[in-house]
Amino acid sequence: MTRRTTATLLASACGLALLGSVASDAHASHRAASSAKTKSERKAAPKLVVRHALSLSAAQTAVDAVLAEAKRLGTTGVVAIVDEGGDTLALARIDGTFAAGARISTGKARTAVQFKKPTRFFEELIKKGRTPMVALDDFTPLQGGLPIVIDGEVVGGIGVSGAASAQQDEDLASAGVRALGAASALEPTAAATPTAAPEAAPKAAWLPDVLHLTHEQTDAGFAKGAPLLELQGFKIHASRRDAPGKAEVHSRDVDIFYVLDGEATVVTGGTMLEPERVGPDELRGRGIRGGKSVKLSKGDVMVIPNGTPHWFTEVDTPVTYYAVKYTVGAP
Repeated sequence: MTRRTTATLLASACGLALLGSVASDAHASHRAASSAKTKSERKAAPKLVVRHALSLSAAQTAVDAVLAEAKRLGTTGVVAIVDEGGDTLALARIDGTFAAGARISTGKARTAVQFKKPTRFFEELIKKGRTPMVALDDFTPLQGGLPIVIDGEVVGGIGVSGAASAQQDEDLASAGVRALGAASALEPTAAATPTAAPEAAPKAAWLPDVLHLTHEQTDAGFAKGAPLLELQGFKIHASRRDAPGKAEVHSRDVDIFYVLDGEATVVTGGTMLEPERVGPDELRGRGIRGGKSVKLSKGDVMVIPNGTPHWFTEVDTPVTYYAVKYTVGAP
């Protein structure tokens, strides 16, 4: 091999080595750039948002609360619960409620959640002249719909229709919201934030002035069981029972019992047996069929609505109690 050939081979080898080094450096640079780009893209990726969601069991809890409150008030109604998207989760209609209430209550719930406001807000707005709003699709601007708010998030809506009034619709919906421990975003009204003390209502004609009964008067009353005060719309009796009595029902008087001493069993509700009229607004009978039995003892209070049969069935020890009677509709 000549000297020139050897030099040529060496030069070629050096060139190949240089090219290999350049290629390796370029490949490494490309890998580094790609890795940096991937990390950058990963850092720039949007974060997922964690939100509350209204479950079926939570919706049923709200429904149960509304039904219980409606039963307590003795009213009808339909309650609908929707999720954040306005889709129905639960619906219940009390027997005797008009059929359209299902559609209206769902519309109220959906409107409340989609606009994140109580539906009363829109009803009042339209009354003030914003009538073009009624042209909106899937919009029910009637009082009785509330958004359900958890930790500042609207997670669903509740709507009630078919109760005794629009305000009662909203009150029942509020009961459902409270059962979830949620907020309802109720808008404050002018009446809720008065700027001045409200004017006093007219005085009851049957109570023109302050009355004071001394302890001597009350002691004497309880000794034999006697009325302490008899006015047109308000009565206070110092009542005493040593034995069971007849069943009673008062068409206008609400009875409030406060037991001072002794124990007795009272049955309320049900159906009076062999009723006889003993006064313009009072019936008495042999007993009660059905009803609810309650044991009363010292310190207990019982409130009996007008029109509700009640009967002292057992008196374990002589019982003394205040019987306060308020006459519904008295002037």
